Amino acid sequence: MRSVLPILAVVAVILVSWYAACVPMNIKGVLTEAERAGAEVVPPGAAERRDMSEIGLVAQNGFAIPATWAQERPRLPAPHQVAVELWDTTVMKKITSKRSLVHHAWITLSATLLGFAIGTGLGILLAVGIVQSRVMDMSVMPWAIVSQTIPIIALAPMIIVVLYSIGVQGILPKAVISAYLSFFPVVVGMVKGLRSPDAMQLDLLRTYNASTGQILWKLRLPASMPYLFASLKIGIAASLVGAIVGELPTGAVAGLGARLLAGSYYGQTVQIWAALFAAAILAAVLVGLLGLLERLVLKRMGMA
Repeated sequence: MRSVLPILAVVAVILVSWYAACVPMNIKGVLTEAERAGAEVVPPGAAERRDMSEIGLVAQNGFAIPATWAQERPRLPAPHQVAVELWDTTVMKKITSKRSLVHHAWITLSATLLGFAIGTGLGILLAVGIVQSRVMDMSVMPWAIVSQTIPIIALAPMIIVVLYSIGVQGILPKAVISAYLSFFPVVVGMVKGLRSPDAMQLDLLRTYNASTGQILWKLRLPASMPYLFASLKIGIAASLVGAIVGELPTGAVAGLGARLLAGSYYGQTVQIWAALFAAAILAAVLVGLLGLLERLVLKRMGMA
């Protein structure tokens, strides 16, 4: 209970703040709809209300507050509206349906996992090379850092255009974008982990006449496991972001990115928020699975 109560308290504060924010965010649209339905609104006329503050409109039209939590196309949907949309598009829809968030999440997940595998493999190889080679440390690491300064929203369309021009389509372009975002945390974490053994441990293996490869395999890699899993948790979340971003420039019809895009086109803010929560839940599940794998691996290695 000591750990559950603080979490519940934070969730309660978030929900109360969210409901409170819905009132000023949605009040102008609600008053316009109420005026069209014949209700008396202060002040009358949408033009007069346009430049007024939302707080002032709420104070003068208190009767409209409940409607701000039930608007069909709100600027900010209420929590229960998002929850209902999540329920309708997951439990109440067949997985094969184009409106099922499970279907869209699976399409995004497939690109995420492929990109994560590519980025993790590339990151580990680069980290080993950087630790083992002074030349790679001086040349590759600065470029890896510079690569992350380019906004992914600007880079993603270029990657997709280049790959499409050479006939590479489907899941691979999205996986490449995911790999681009996920490899850097793995590189940084693995470099830190591979360099974590102290001088006494390295000197001990050298007194046993251990080769560079044996030092890497017997000492550096086992010592880097906690750092690797910490980096993987960051990398899997970044990979999911990359897969979603990769769906936006392609005009995809399936995937969480496609749901976000369709919701923005048609003003379906509830759909947008439901897709965002689905992405957050998917990321939490992936990070949780990696945490479980981390405990099993470290326990097996005697490092728990």
